[in-house]
Amino acid sequence: MTDYHPIPCSHYDHYEIAILHAQVLRVTWRDAQGIVHVETLRPRDLQTKAGEEYLLAETLVGQTLTLRLDKILRAEPVDSA
Repeated sequence: MTDYHPIPCSHYDHYEIAILHAQVLRVTWRDAQGIVHVETLRPRDLQTKAGEEYLLAETLVGQTLTLRLDKILRAEPVDSA
């Protein structure tokens, strides 16, 4: 059994739109050890495995990250202006 808590559909939609529009996001999340991270990311895909949902993203320097959606605390579009 997993401790995953489903996120609201509106949040999931936000990630889907960001992926479709190649939008860069400023994402804040808590890792498995409880450490909070803030990073500017390019969302690439959404994935479900073992009943948990994940955001597959890339940092601006090309590092690939897999973030469990219920661990994301905030995700905001980065203004491209």
